[in-house]
Amino acid sequence: MWKTTLLTFAACGLLAACGRGQEAVAPPAADASYQKVLQQQLLDASPGDVIEIPAGRHAFDRSLSLRVDGVTIRGAGMDQTVLSFKGQRSGAEGLIVNADDFTLENLAIEDSKGDGVKVNEGENITIRGVRVEWTNGPHTDNGAYGLYPVQTRNVLIEDSVVIGASDAGIYVGQSQDVVVRRNRAEKNVAGIEIENCIRADVHDNVATGNTGGILVFNMPDLPQPGHTTRVYDNRIVANNHDNFGRKGTAVAAVPAGSGVVIMSNDEVEIFNNEIADHRTANVLIASHYSAGYDSKYKPSAAFDPYPEQIFIHDNRFSGGGGSPDGLDLKALKVAMFGLRGNFPDVFWDGYANPERTEGPQICVQGASGVVNADAPNKFKNPTSDAKPFDCTLDPLPAVELTQA
Repeated sequence: MWKTTLLTFAACGLLAACGRGQEAVAPPAADASYQKVLQQQLLDASPGDVIEIPAGRHAFDRSLSLRVDGVTIRGAGMDQTVLSFKGQRSGAEGLIVNADDFTLENLAIEDSKGDGVKVNEGENITIRGVRVEWTNGPHTDNGAYGLYPVQTRNVLIEDSVVIGASDAGIYVGQSQDVVVRRNRAEKNVAGIEIENCIRADVHDNVATGNTGGILVFNMPDLPQPGHTTRVYDNRIVANNHDNFGRKGTAVAAVPAGSGVVIMSNDEVEIFNNEIADHRTANVLIASHYSAGYDSKYKPSAAFDPYPEQIFIHDNRFSGGGGSPDGLDLKALKVAMFGLRGNFPDVFWDGYANPERTEGPQICVQGASGVVNADAPNKFKNPTSDAKPFDCTLDPLPAVELTQA
């Protein structure tokens, strides 16, 4: 259904000076002379080293990599130290890290061929004050992920900015004990995505101008299923950009105009957020069955496709739901609420675990309503009865990091 129903279901740049009657000033050309210096510093690094990158625009034509534990890479600020990969010929990532006790802070990575920053299989990871941007604006050919820790533990991403990723701006996957706070994600397909993570807090971020604002996903048959994610105190507004994700990727099926999207994940608490003006719905809750992924991501019998123990409460909702993405969703909206009507704040595909015998699956407090689309029965009997969702769940615990 997600594939067939949820899918079918400027700006001055950060470095440009703009204003009324004032032409944008192009950033200075990048200097390639620093590339060999930094590459050698990364090769020679020892635990405890702090690599200071000076202010300026530095050009790189190949990926940078670090494989030494206990290293800090620090610039002079996300608008002062810029690593430009616009002419990248070798490698995909801007920076790839396989190390523990790693800190990256106060710099920008622009126009990498693939992911901006990828951290793989590390513990105690801090990314702070980093901007990743594709300066040509949103485009399918941009790198998939801006900030991309995967299979990591004890992860902090804060005070950073990601613009233009063709998959997710800030993506944390298959990780444990994660905090994503005080960041801005804009003009990505997914602003912030938590996928197959255990214990994640996403708070005090701004997600706007993306296709979908904040996503909490479980994908099948990865090393760990995700659960226990809190999304709170965020500003999630007007994520209505057309989906420019690469065909066949999971996010390519996210409907334009999605505020928060929960798919196949359990123990998710969404609270104290401002969630407004999403043309499909402010919150979407779906099972794996609705996403149309089965032909590409064939789950084993061990995979749980159902979102369960979802608690949505005390959010500030407004607007949205008036012009959903895809003909089938538009038709469903008109059939249920009329030409000038709107979907209520929460949209659920209707897939429930038939083996669940105790406890509520989804609890919603303080929303304008809930749609049950009845996708398992091909949308024959959709309802907007909110009574089945009038329940509460215990609050989830806070994530505690050693470096927080």
